[in-house]
Amino acid sequence: MNKYLDIIKNSYSDYWNYVKQSVLMELNWENYFYGLIIISLVVWALEAIFPWRKNQSLFRKDFWLDTFYMFFNFFLLNLIVLIALSNSAAQLFNDFLGIVGLSIANFQLLEINKLPFFARIFIFFIVVDFVQWWTHRLLHTFEFLWNFHKVHHSVKEMGFAAHLRYHWMEPVVYSSLKYIPLAIIGGFSAKDVAIVHFFNIFIGHLNHANINWDYGWLKYILNNPKMHIWHHVKELPEDRKNGVNFGITLSIWDYIFKTNYIPYSGRDIELGFEGDEEFPKNFIEQEIYPLGKK
Repeated sequence: MNKYLDIIKNSYSDYWNYVKQSVLMELNWENYFYGLIIISLVVWALEAIFPWRKNQSLFRKDFWLDTFYMFFNFFLLNLIVLIALSNSAAQLFNDFLGIVGLSIANFQLLEINKLPFFARIFIFFIVVDFVQWWTHRLLHTFEFLWNFHKVHHSVKEMGFAAHLRYHWMEPVVYSSLKYIPLAIIGGFSAKDVAIVHFFNIFIGHLNHANINWDYGWLKYILNNPKMHIWHHVKELPEDRKNGVNFGITLSIWDYIFKTNYIPYSGRDIELGFEGDEEFPKNFIEQEIYPLGKK
């Protein structure tokens, strides 16, 4: 038990020191704090230059709520619970394997460190995105998970910051399902993770932004604003009730598994979900909403 208490304590202190170093600009490429700010400002500027919905304000509906969500979910949530929970869960899993005479090394299929840099990055990116695509489908398939995911779908006007409006339970689900496949191909450096993470954040911001782009032929590979807006449409056909366009960074999974759906320009479609009129409008009530559902 003391071992787990030490893990929790060290997780808090280590992550607090990381956040402090980030804000004080004592870090380089791994500075997620200013990385997030720079990416957000760039995409926000693109919204101003290439607006799709020209009558939508740069300070759109719930802009400040989504901005708060962005920083809360990217930093404060990690500080409050996620890092400690993740490190404790990883240790618990390793201890369980030890009881049966195994270690995570027994499951590793690749010596990833021996691969060239770009091959290593590509494998990490593809595995993460594929697992997230399936996880995203689960969030739409099971009512228990959907109640948490409703927070993200409560967005009524799309903009870059809507990307990080989500309930704190979502990263718990995503991280849990990513752990084993990433452990199997372990050996990634912090720099590998940072590069992929920054790229995913940039594409995710663009997906939610009010930008008149679909990337041409790349739309069949990369998720984009004109595709992702249909993921947020309020009314779906009867045969698509569990959702469409589940891509996180890549759209190719939707084309492969036939969940792609762009019937016409979605510029002016209504966003949300059935019954969203009654959904809470403030952060605290949105966070506790799923806890009151059966």
